[in-house]
Amino acid sequence: MELALPAWFEITSAIVLVLILVADLLIVVKRPHIPSPRESTLWVAFYVALALVFALLMYLIGDAEHAGQFLAGWLTEYSLSIDNLFVFVLIMTRFAVPRKNQQEVLMVGILIALVFRGVFIVLGASLIANFSWIFYFFGAFLFYTAVHQAFSSHDPNEDEENAFVRFMRKRLKVSNQYEGFKLRTTIDGRRMFTPLIIVFLALGTTDLLFALDSIPAIFGITTSPFIVFAANVFALMGLRQLYFLLGHLLDRLEYLKYGIAFILAFIGVKLVSHALHTNEVPFINGGHPVEWAPEITTWTSLAVILISMTVATIASLVKLRISGVSMAEAIHGDDATDASANEESAGR
Repeated sequence: MELALPAWFEITSAIVLVLILVADLLIVVKRPHIPSPRESTLWVAFYVALALVFALLMYLIGDAEHAGQFLAGWLTEYSLSIDNLFVFVLIMTRFAVPRKNQQEVLMVGILIALVFRGVFIVLGASLIANFSWIFYFFGAFLFYTAVHQAFSSHDPNEDEENAFVRFMRKRLKVSNQYEGFKLRTTIDGRRMFTPLIIVFLALGTTDLLFALDSIPAIFGITTSPFIVFAANVFALMGLRQLYFLLGHLLDRLEYLKYGIAFILAFIGVKLVSHALHTNEVPFINGGHPVEWAPEITTWTSLAVILISMTVATIASLVKLRISGVSMAEAIHGDDATDASANEESAGR
């Protein structure tokens, strides 16, 4: 049975969440800068604390099941957003986006991601309401995504441009230089786009692909559109600061993709199990529910998600330690090495 929270709570929460996102955008526009590690840490901690407070409110106004669904959904979307963030890093590197402009670019990417996820939430909720068999499709798709996630590599040297970006690059007149946050410029009397337009196209099409596995994954945890929306917004909050906090560390967390893949596969199992338990497809058990199919609880899902990400992160950090890479080098990449070299030279 689908859970329902009071309408006033859902409306008020939606308004507050949108206002927070607008405020975050205004901060970027009014004060463009490169956040320090301390500033980024404080913002990430603030958004995490905000999500936990929201879960507490859902527990008090709704019940433990509401709170559990939100927490499991938020952690799932947060995990997938970290993988999304990894691709953002590759896009920024590939197109050589100036570091001083990366905050604005990231914010646009996050807003595009939110729009795409909002569209898929509406579509997903409509499909689930009208076609119960869609859970079979979602489950199979998540299995495919999990396998691709586990066995594909994020190689910065690979061509990360998708077909759409390559198509648009050939048809747009694009200059070679960035000019702040401008999309258009004039060179020798000719109006041209700056490289920023290609970056936005790359971010937009990437966000679209991530929404395809993100939304089915969270619908495997809850069928409440409001909880799905709230979990996505909270997962995207602080993503910009997380980018500056983790930096190149994402590239060093070797086992993180396996943790995410396991979560996707687990939710795929949960979706298929739920579909079997409520089966109406004629050629499966004569259109009757499969009684032996287990119903995986929200709290089991929450435990699996937490354990998977914890194990993957710890294993990655242990491997870093064994390989002799310091945390500063892991986070800042070549910047830390260059800084150390400069200090040694100065010392001599």
